[in-house]
Amino acid sequence: MLQLQIVNEAKVPVPRKFIAGFCDAVVKELKKKKIFKSSAQELTLVFLEPKAAKKLNKEFRDKDYATDVLSFASMDPSSLGELVMCPAVLKRQSKEHGLTYQLELGYMLLHGILHLLGYDHETSEKDAAEMFGIQDAVFEKLVGK
Repeated sequence: MLQLQIVNEAKVPVPRKFIAGFCDAVVKELKKKKIFKSSAQELTLVFLEPKAAKKLNKEFRDKDYATDVLSFASMDPSSLGELVMCPAVLKRQSKEHGLTYQLELGYMLLHGILHLLGYDHETSEKDAAEMFGIQDAVFEKLVGK
């Protein structure tokens, strides 16, 4: 499975055990579906406060707000890439979506991993339907939601 590098610059603790288990389950399920074909062995997760997340979102996507997850591909074939997450946004979204914080975090980890595997939901409705179809099917399989 993927070796995780976790950098927590947010003011809240990160549920490392949950993240490790959920990432392993996601990779296993995506491999079963022949979606995870990468030979990558590691994934970096960075957790930021809203101000820092907003700055990155503005710089890389020209969107002036803190977002839940940003994905950055890696040039190193041993690394899947980096996911930058904002716990404050995830906590707010978890309430909006009727999920626990951990389940929202898991859903967005899955979302970010799909981005790192090349899936995109912003280019076309067809691509969005494919990505969210995979995301929802895998999430439902893993947590029954």
